[in-house]
Amino acid sequence: VVCDTGNVSASSNSSSKPKVINIGALFTLNSVLGEAANPAIQAAVDDVNSDPTILNGVQLKLLISDTNCSGFIGTMEALQLMESDVVVAIGPQSSGIAHVISHVVNELHVPLLSFGATDPTLSSMQYPYFLRTTPSDHFQMYAIADIVDYYGWREVIAIFVDDDYGRSGISVLGDALAKKRAKISYKAAFSPGDTESKINDLLVEVNLMESRVYVVHVNPDTGLNIFSVAKALNMMGGGYVWIATDWLPSYLDSKDAVDSNTMNILQGVIALRHYTPDTDLKKSFMSKWNNLKYKGSAGHAGFNSYALYAYDSVWLAAHALDVFLNEGGNLSFSYDPKLHDTNGSMLHLASLRVFNGGEQLLQTLLRMNFTGVSGQIQFDPDKHLVHPAYDVLNIVGTGTRRIGYWSNYSHLSVVPPETLYTKPPNISTGSQHLYSVIWPGDTTSTPRGWVFPNNGQPLRIAVPNRVGYKEFASKDKSPQGVRGYCIDVFEAAISLLPYAVPRTYMLYGDGKRNPSYNELVSRVAQNVSISFNWYNLDDRPLDIANLILCECFGLSVYDAAVGDITIVTNRTKIVDFTQPYMESGLVVVALVKEAKSNPWAFLKPFTAEMWFVTALFFLFVGAVVWILEHRINSEFRGPPRRQLITKLEKSSLIRLNAGENTVSSLGRMVLIIWLFVVLIINSSYTASLTSILTVQQLTSGIQGIDSLISSTEPIGIQDGSFALNYLVDELNIAQSRIVKLKNPEAYLRALKLGPKKGGVAAIVDELPYVEIFLSNTNCLYRIVGPEFTKSGWGFAFQRDSPLAVDMSTAILQLSENGDLQKIHNKWLTHSECSSQVNQVDENQLSLNSFWGLFLICGIACVLSLTIFCCRVFTQYRRFSPEDEESEIETIEPSRSSRRSIRSTSFKQIIDFVDKKEEEIKEMLKRKNSNSNKQQTSIHSFSDGQASSPS
Repeated sequence: VVCDTGNVSASSNSSSKPKVINIGALFTLNSVLGEAANPAIQAAVDDVNSDPTILNGVQLKLLISDTNCSGFIGTMEALQLMESDVVVAIGPQSSGIAHVISHVVNELHVPLLSFGATDPTLSSMQYPYFLRTTPSDHFQMYAIADIVDYYGWREVIAIFVDDDYGRSGISVLGDALAKKRAKISYKAAFSPGDTESKINDLLVEVNLMESRVYVVHVNPDTGLNIFSVAKALNMMGGGYVWIATDWLPSYLDSKDAVDSNTMNILQGVIALRHYTPDTDLKKSFMSKWNNLKYKGSAGHAGFNSYALYAYDSVWLAAHALDVFLNEGGNLSFSYDPKLHDTNGSMLHLASLRVFNGGEQLLQTLLRMNFTGVSGQIQFDPDKHLVHPAYDVLNIVGTGTRRIGYWSNYSHLSVVPPETLYTKPPNISTGSQHLYSVIWPGDTTSTPRGWVFPNNGQPLRIAVPNRVGYKEFASKDKSPQGVRGYCIDVFEAAISLLPYAVPRTYMLYGDGKRNPSYNELVSRVAQNVSISFNWYNLDDRPLDIANLILCECFGLSVYDAAVGDITIVTNRTKIVDFTQPYMESGLVVVALVKEAKSNPWAFLKPFTAEMWFVTALFFLFVGAVVWILEHRINSEFRGPPRRQLITKLEKSSLIRLNAGENTVSSLGRMVLIIWLFVVLIINSSYTASLTSILTVQQLTSGIQGIDSLISSTEPIGIQDGSFALNYLVDELNIAQSRIVKLKNPEAYLRALKLGPKKGGVAAIVDELPYVEIFLSNTNCLYRIVGPEFTKSGWGFAFQRDSPLAVDMSTAILQLSENGDLQKIHNKWLTHSECSSQVNQVDENQLSLNSFWGLFLICGIACVLSLTIFCCRVFTQYRRFSPEDEESEIETIEPSRSSRRSIRSTSFKQIIDFVDKKEEEIKEMLKRKNSNSNKQQTSIHSFSDGQASSPS
């Protein structure tokens, strides 16, 4: 360490504190950031040396090196600075130079505190000794992404300087926008030394693109050239959005008074500036700034936010060195054997020494926590300053106005970030707020953020030149050039947009056959066009010549496609479709004939399962009623044949009269419920049979797509339809079976001829076409089977076109207000064929419709049988056949025995159940009478014994 008492040995381990500690500073003195940092750093060193509470009398000696905006010079200056045995280096401001110098400090273990190198990649583990004392561009780019999302833009164009600083920042911006479902549509890079001519060419190219939101991420020393050229190209007017990173406020703040010409070209620009709280420390520093002796001139000139971070960098080093020395840190250096000069080398690498306490000092720096003039100085685990925040500024008039703040804690807000730190973080969409903005062109209406490509030229719309079904789209002699249902829907949706859409309709196809819709969509997706710059005397490009030449070369000149375009998977991969404006799907059309009468038609109302269950319940209910009535109703007794007939009569309700024929209450309940079930089944059967016999039933040899697949007969499809690929690729139908048909007349001829005479067995086409075709055939042909695909028609736009989203919203609005149906009725009103084809099975009544009735009836029957059995079982326990030949041999009641029910034979039980109810009651009455008499005689006998002598 260089002290005022002499040089200390490199291997010295003395624990005594030195009197002087060298710290270095590397930055470009003659720059916007350097002019702010230089006086701030020197003032901070003076303040530290004059403060007795820090470093205990140890003085800081500042060694400044000018990097001169050059990576090579910066490297040389850094090596010379390290020969002075500095323990901390302040700077540099350039991210590119910081990348190079970081390798030097890594090798020599000297912490590098940068107040201006904002490249996010410098925070990587590759540079452990690099420590940033200003917010990283990582946060600034996420702030821009939040602004873009706040105003609903989905694409931006990045204009940036092509160096480490520019490339890394824009890379993070792309990641941040992707999280907001937005993107960078084009990256316009230029070299730091490019002339205005090259910048002009770059902006001309950018201006021909769709996006009108520009993010400018350049150096403050040359960034104004971008806006001056943009002003000359009329790119600072209405409809444009310009967002500048912190370089622009840094430039403007460093000037005492910005000239009016500069402010005129910046009107409406949004910019970000580092936010620093208005603390007493900051106010005190600001008051001293105007009179700092290290400034070239008096006044506010030269100050910007980087001056605050540079000032705090010196204090951070001082606080860390104070803690380092108090903890017994070793301020010593040692030679590195890897650093030596080769023969004839003049680099003096051997003079470079490694700071032995570098690792300890670095860890001390990372745990520092104090309040500086820029706010809280504390690092998170990723070595970023905590609480990064920005002012969101709008440049208007002769200055800037703050329209809000951005912080990493709660994102966009109109209140200072420090007031939000005490509340729970809230980054929901509803919590994001900014004040109103005056945009370029002196308007307060938020710009759309995009225009049509080629500098707002009319939208080039391809319309299929159809041969048949011209109701949907066709050529017309009107100025518009086209007409039809699809065109009217598109025009109605365009009229609902909040902005004008200049457009030109261009027919696609020769008109002799339907064009291939897959090729049409591909032409929109490719967007391959060559601009042939033809100039007339007014130096204006002849766009018509471009269109003609592109067509001659077979190149795409379409921005969108409007027509009966089906939304299918393969097409959605290359273009963006709007919300479907018509439902569609593939169906099968075939010749139908009237079905012949069937003598067994009376069986068709019910399915086989329904017939079986109904018959089973007839028998079951009859058996239950017979069991319940057999003991008490004489009609249910007698020969087996008579009983069987009675059971069937009761279950079929032929002689139902609960008052006369049914005696038991349980039997009446079962029959009443069964009557309810039968009445419903009978009514349903009658209605279904009437429908089957009275409605005309049609039949066809083709039952649907499944029967068509299994056959080998030819299939007709519409020429140009996606049905070809679907049948061949998805359903594996041989392509040799497919017959392409041009129009409805060809449909009719092919179906009339049939497969045996060179026609087709059926036609597979989309439902809207089929409905029009059927309405013109007097219902001779019908749709057979169900619709076997579900899709819709939409308008095709190039990928990521914002117009696709707006048009989808407009189509939904047309659907909600009924205009879409009105357009449909205007073009596509047709008669419908109401007769059904092969619908008998759908009219049959199944068990699913009646199982609830059968369940109720079954429960009633089971419940009645359970009650009946319980009553019979109770009677049987009271009844026991007496052995009339045996006499009572014991007089003890406990010795009298009763035959066990378990030992009773099954035949006796059946005989008991078969007896009439009256007989059972009579037997039980007689048994009770005999039992009473027996008890009386036993008591008399007992009394006589008791009175006789023992």
